[in-house]
Formats: sequence, structure tokens, C-alpha cells
Amino acid sequence: MKNKKSLKKKWLIYSVSGILLMGFGLSVLGESTITKYSGEPFFYWFLTGTGGLVLIFSGLSIFGQGVIYKSFMDRNNTDLTDFNNWDSK
Repeated sequence: MKNKKSLKKKWLIYSVSGILLMGFGLSVLGESTITKYSGEPFFYWFLTGTGGLVLIFSGLSIFGQGVIYKSFMDRNNTDLTDFNNWDSK
């Protein structure tokens, strides 16, 4: 039972933080787009846009880890290191 609560806690933390990070990345990317069309120097909007993309994909990766924890919860799998036996259950 403790393991299931641990998985739920990890799932909530990873999923919510991933979604928040993706949202923040989209905001930074939007700000970069606005600065590009306002005539700001190239390096300013380029670096801001690159940082926004890094945040978006980092958030997507963290959210994906949350999806993995959710699938473990749904399958009632208690051994997180046993990836080879997924199809045998």
C-alpha cells in the first residue's frame, strides 16, 4: 500500500510540474516572438526563444515520466525496475 501512495505522489509531482514547465516555456517562447517582431537584437530573441524551447521540451519530458508512473499505478506493478516483464502480466 505504501508503494502505491509513493507512486501516486510521484505521479502528481511529475505531472503537475511538467505541465507548469511547459506553460512557462510557451510564455517565454511567446515573449521571444514578440521581441523578434519589435525589432530587438538578434541574440536577445534568439536566446530567449531557445530557452523557451528548452523549457517546453523539459516539461514534456517530466510530464512523460509522470505518465510512466501513472501506468505503473494502473497496472498495480510494485517492482519499478522490472521493465522486461510488462507483457507477461
